Amino acid sequence: MRAKKRDYKDEYKKFQSSPEKIAYRVDLNRKNREAGTYGNGDGLDVSHQANGSTTMEEQSTNRGRREKSRLKGWLKRKK
Repeated sequence: MRAKKRDYKDEYKKFQSSPEKIAYRVDLNRKNREAGTYGNGDGLDVSHQANGSTTMEEQSTNRGRREKSRLKGWLKRKK
């Protein structure tokens, strides 16, 4: 018996449209603009740290970090 195929597009849409994620992006965009790095092509992002603060980090590092939802078997452990 095959498992049901994941609809990644739908998962992404639901995840990114939640009020918490919208507020998260708004906060990071605001801090990027304040730091003068929003849209200037310098390759830096504002990144949230574990303690709640923010810091400047390379885009490739910040966006490439593995998240729980991307880990193999995450849906099985979530239940």
